[in-house]
Amino acid sequence: MAAMNSLASALESYRTRDRLIRALGYCCQLVGGVLVEQCSTRSELGMRLLVVSSQLSHCRTILRLFDDLAMFVYTKQYGLGAKEEDVFVRWLSVLGNMADQLYYPCEHVAWAADAKVLHVDSARWWTLSTALWGLSLLLGVVRSLWMILKLRQKLRSPMATFTSRLSWSKRRAVEVQMQSEMLTLISNLADLANAVHWLPPGILWAGCFPSWLVGLMGTISSLLSIYQAARAGSQEGGGSP
Repeated sequence: MAAMNSLASALESYRTRDRLIRALGYCCQLVGGVLVEQCSTRSELGMRLLVVSSQLSHCRTILRLFDDLAMFVYTKQYGLGAKEEDVFVRWLSVLGNMADQLYYPCEHVAWAADAKVLHVDSARWWTLSTALWGLSLLLGVVRSLWMILKLRQKLRSPMATFTSRLSWSKRRAVEVQMQSEMLTLISNLADLANAVHWLPPGILWAGCFPSWLVGLMGTISSLLSIYQAARAGSQEGGGSP
């Protein structure tokens, strides 16, 4: 009962609900894609799961119509990243925030065009929004790689021994941060693979992924996101890292 109450409480949060919808949608696409591909005749269950996946994706698109303000507030608060010690990380983050901020209105226009609210070519706006998402993910990948490199250097430096000024607790904190960056890197790479797939044909592997592979990449990213959010929540609540 306690677990059910905790889940119900967590689902009151928009971010938690969005993560769950995302994970469920990609899982349906993964299973549905496998069933459709392996059956000589189209699997009815597989097709139904793909429809569910499509509807859940559409649901998230609708909900993102209200994300612009939250993103704007975050971008404004971060500003030029004056609190960041690393200049390279600062500018990667600033560029990533700009890409994310521009992504939302582009997606809104594409959605409105599909819904016949605006009389514009939705394909161009979907391509632009996907390209901005891919750019944000690529910047996130570079940032994570840079952070992992810096943290590894910190751990391997002469000061990083147990007898040095770097205490065991600080060393553990660096290791936890490096693990978090690794998970973020894997998640961003999985999403980036899908972002490229959704670009116009002729760009790298655009349009080449079967449905189940898109579902697999999205499922990996979604589960890692849920895990990181749960771990961050347990740390804030005083739990072990």
